[in-house]
Amino acid sequence: MAPFIALIVSFVLFRVLGLFGLTPFDGWQPSLQAAAAVMLLLTASAHWGKRRADLIRMVPPSFRQPGLIVTLTGLLEIAGAVGLLFPATSRAASWCLAALLIVMFPANVHAARKKLTIAGSPVPGLPIRTLLQLVFIAAVLLAG
Repeated sequence: MAPFIALIVSFVLFRVLGLFGLTPFDGWQPSLQAAAAVMLLLTASAHWGKRRADLIRMVPPSFRQPGLIVTLTGLLEIAGAVGLLFPATSRAASWCLAALLIVMFPANVHAARKKLTIAGSPVPGLPIRTLLQLVFIAAVLLAG
């Protein structure tokens, strides 16, 4: 839920800044681009912190080298977050991020079915996780 909260709160914050005349956030799309970048940087940070082992456990056993997969997906999230912030790359970044979120979804299914935890808290159930994933996909596509 933290990524969803980060997305919503940062979007509102950036939008308010835009309404108060901060030009880079003048409009819903620039605010969404920045908010999606914040969300992605937050999620990427878990790929190397104390939550790393939890993310590795989320990778379905049919995939080899789960540690490498977690590292690569974290790097791709960072690259996508940066890519969203530049007009020349935002569209490509948004499509790549949507694809990444789709490709990572089996890990969320696995985590929900196995009732895994992240930092001691249970992962959301599959219906909620699916809805959140759709929101994140929509957010990155609209940001591009």
